[in-house]
Amino acid sequence: MKNQKFFDIIPPERYQKEFPAKKEIRGRRFPLTRVPIKKSFFFILFILFLGGILFNLFFQKADIIIWPEAEVIRFKTNVIVNSEVDKADFSNKTIPGTILSSEKVIFQEFLSSGKFLKATKATGILRVYNAYSTSSQILITNTRFVSAEGRLFRSIQRVTIPGGRYEKGKFQPGFLDIKVIAAEPGPEYNIGPSTFSIPGFAGTVRYTAFYGKSSDPMKDGFREEVSQITQEDLDAALKNVKEKIGKEAENIFKNKISEEFVLIDKAFKIEEQSPIFSNSAGEEGDSFTGEIKVIFKALLFKQLDLKMFIEEFIVSEIPEDKILKTDSLKISYDTETIDLKLSQMTLDLDFSATIYSKISTDFLKNEISGKSLKESKIILAEKPNIIKSEVRLLPFWLRKIPKNFQKIKVELRIDDSTSSP
Repeated sequence: MKNQKFFDIIPPERYQKEFPAKKEIRGRRFPLTRVPIKKSFFFILFILFLGGILFNLFFQKADIIIWPEAEVIRFKTNVIVNSEVDKADFSNKTIPGTILSSEKVIFQEFLSSGKFLKATKATGILRVYNAYSTSSQILITNTRFVSAEGRLFRSIQRVTIPGGRYEKGKFQPGFLDIKVIAAEPGPEYNIGPSTFSIPGFAGTVRYTAFYGKSSDPMKDGFREEVSQITQEDLDAALKNVKEKIGKEAENIFKNKISEEFVLIDKAFKIEEQSPIFSNSAGEEGDSFTGEIKVIFKALLFKQLDLKMFIEEFIVSEIPEDKILKTDSLKISYDTETIDLKLSQMTLDLDFSATIYSKISTDFLKNEISGKSLKESKIILAEKPNIIKSEVRLLPFWLRKIPKNFQKIKVELRIDDSTSSP
């Protein structure tokens, strides 16, 4: 018979002691367990104690906030902006400049405001016949010709009407085409083809022998109020163009200049040619055009270069135990001289900034590390270059500054509102 092993064989008395009876609730049976309350309490207390030690060990820290002595200082000096230099030169009081130039033709159309009565005389061609004789006939300038409708025209120049000739026994009148003009302006003289007599020959046999005929209508007779370009129109147009030049300059510089550059109003020059207008004063026209060629030139500088120059200037003027608060700079400037031919200008500077006492944070940490909260506050309060301070410990029950420098954080706060100019 093989050997056999038995497990889980417990005497009844022992079983009842280690495994109490199950309690029946609403028909269901649950084992009744008993927890040793005293042991649990000490276990929880141990966990809290251990957690406190670990928290103190890893999470303790001290935040020290320092308000050092501060004051506002003000300076006045000048600096030369020069396009020939590459970088700010504090010793020579120069900063680099940039020349910007642009060329543009400004074109614009303008309306005329003048009015005048335009009146022109009708003109045309007459064929003047000489049916009087074979001899030629001279007609002086302004010889009158009257149409069948009674409209009076005059010859423009002195002419000679050739005499007639006989052909196969029949007399053929001589003739000459001449230009005539109406005696008065107006459209009523734009008459159609007509027959003309010469009043100067009235009462003589030549009156019926000399006559004229037109084959085409007379034209260009006109009388009406029309627009006219006046000198005032040209003057107003020139003023308008010049105003537009200024706006164009703003647009050109605005589109070409980045935010890092500064353009002073006086630091640009406009070179313009004489304007060209399509019409002169007194000419007829409802409108006219004007154009002008303009060259824009400006001297710019970078705000950063000016700021660097001023910061270096202030640092050179303040004691070594003082520090410049760079974000407190307030700068104003004006142009003293501008010479765009030399591509340079001089700026008058007026600026102010806050400076504060230099605080060695490592030295402070060394002095207060391991000290009690009260001792550290006394040490900080006795520092002559510290206006006020604040110490914050974590966790809240901590009563001493950590000895580990890495757990001490020192923050400097410069309050400009308490500074005095």
